[in-house]
Amino acid sequence: MTDNLSNDSQSEITLDLLRAVHDDQSLTQRSLARDLGVALGLANTYLKRSVSKGLVKMSQVPNNRYAYYLTPKGFAEKSRLTAEFLSQSLSLFRQAQNDYSEILEYCVQRQWKRVILYGASDLADIFSLYARDYPIEIIGIVDANAEDPTFANLPVFKNRSQLGESDAYIITDLQNPQPVYDKLVSSLPYERVLSPKLLEISKAKLPLEKENQ
Repeated sequence: MTDNLSNDSQSEITLDLLRAVHDDQSLTQRSLARDLGVALGLANTYLKRSVSKGLVKMSQVPNNRYAYYLTPKGFAEKSRLTAEFLSQSLSLFRQAQNDYSEILEYCVQRQWKRVILYGASDLADIFSLYARDYPIEIIGIVDANAEDPTFANLPVFKNRSQLGESDAYIITDLQNPQPVYDKLVSSLPYERVLSPKLLEISKAKLPLEKENQ
């Protein structure tokens, strides 16, 4: 059934499914099909596939119903697919401009002047462009997979230990932003790890007031 769909279409349906599950754990297969705009059988196929891949967890709840939850792997895949589609979209620049302007204002309010970017991508280029209007110094970019020593006129490093301390750490990764974020908050103060809303990085493990910072 899904073999007739292009890879882009399949990825888009998967992303929409993961977003739907994230927004409403009590959804049904019928409501999912309606949200995705696909036939009930196709929605069921994608849901089962997501469960088998470990992206979604299904649990039985009272009244013989089921609740669906995104797993850590599901959160990472949702963020990855979001970044993938954004990288192909002309709207990336506009969305990133607004999000990074908010992050820059956030840093200025807290008198954070030194930041490190995580990910040598178009997002790093956009952030560095707008950072020029703020009293912010970008120490460098951390990207373990980068091949060039510089990107957007900034030095690129394989790991953070080469740069020393920073006031804030900004996610600019377009490949796997969720794992990058998760790794950073496991060793750094969460309030100093900042990510643009457009990447849809999950911060579900944090209290709500922390998530919204």
